[in-house]
Amino acid sequence: MNRNIFPMHKAIIIFLVFAFGYYISSLLRAITATISPELISEFNLSSGDLGLLGGAYFLGFATVQIPLGYLLDSKGPKTIVSAFLGISMLGIILFSLSTNFTILLFSRFLIGVGVGACLMGPLTAYRAWFQEKIQQRTNSWMLMIGAIGLLSSSLPVQFLLPIIGWRLIFGILALLTLLCIMLTILFIPNWKEQDTNANLEDKGSLKEIWKNKFFISLVPIGFFSFGGLYAIQTLWAGPWMIKVSGYTPEESAKGLFIIYLSLLLSFLCWGYFVPKISKNVADAIKLLKIGAPLNLIVLVFIIYLGSKAGAFHLSLFVVSCIFLSLAQPAVGLAFSLTNVGKALTSFNLLIFIGAFVMQWIIGIIIDFTIYLGFSEILGFKAGMMFVLITSFFSYLFFLLKNIYYKT
Repeated sequence: MNRNIFPMHKAIIIFLVFAFGYYISSLLRAITATISPELISEFNLSSGDLGLLGGAYFLGFATVQIPLGYLLDSKGPKTIVSAFLGISMLGIILFSLSTNFTILLFSRFLIGVGVGACLMGPLTAYRAWFQEKIQQRTNSWMLMIGAIGLLSSSLPVQFLLPIIGWRLIFGILALLTLLCIMLTILFIPNWKEQDTNANLEDKGSLKEIWKNKFFISLVPIGFFSFGGLYAIQTLWAGPWMIKVSGYTPEESAKGLFIIYLSLLLSFLCWGYFVPKISKNVADAIKLLKIGAPLNLIVLVFIIYLGSKAGAFHLSLFVVSCIFLSLAQPAVGLAFSLTNVGKALTSFNLLIFIGAFVMQWIIGIIIDFTIYLGFSEILGFKAGMMFVLITSFFSYLFFLLKNIYYKT
């Protein structure tokens, strides 16, 4: 596939339109942490139910990743992102009208399916249309936009809850999604027009990706480390602050705002500096080896402090995970353009299946600990311990697989 590098003014428009979609996607991902007290009260949810509900988004997201890779490589981001956002809008509307847990769960799954292309579509487009030297930067800035979405899911949503309620909030999100679909159709270039010289017989291979040694080395990190981070960041940070730290729901929303603001600022800085220190796969591996253990150290302290660990410590945890963000663009750079969509979505599959599993398991661990007669605080600490142990062994696996890595 030949690359058609766009001039800066057009690249900025493409980035902003895709960023709007990813903003909505991230807001939807994390909003359950803020509205969880409302959902628990209205639908009488247990910790396991809440974990399953939050995880349904990730399960829906993961389900479409492999076919999404083929669709992006063949049909292009414009067609696929706009079509999938239509599915998401349907899920959002259904969620706002839910009358029982089953409908909530199914609509949350549909939302996950629909926003499944909101990051992979843009990354596929950037790989083909933007210069290689800014691949890490655009990835970091997309994640920064995602952090703005997470930020919007905290205090702004908490402020609106008593005024208009969670159902009308989802109605507004449906309208924003419709606007995003229209912008995507109007401003994102057609894929075929940009790639007319592509070798149509060279469509890439999924087998090539899953046999790649570098990709294999990242499998546990994608599943457990990313999965654990997303589980904490988008759901369990809120309940931790309420159940363990003793925050009120309003204080928890403020805590989430602090966490997501810290994440936003870290990605803003990271997007500026990372192209200077990570220009290829080898650089990404070196930085992952050095930086990946930082979040494990922070998590140890959170577990040790227990009820004394609040928004500041959880902010420190999500910021210390920033080195993990090197993995995704490195996967994109490790494969040819004919395989980049499938490579990125394969890695995303790992992340979001991991997020679903980790989010649900943490809830099950909390419920089971209480069932055994122990305190809820101990249950939360046990859930965090599960994330710590699995992430630690994932890092060791990555380290051993890349100990002799050469460019």
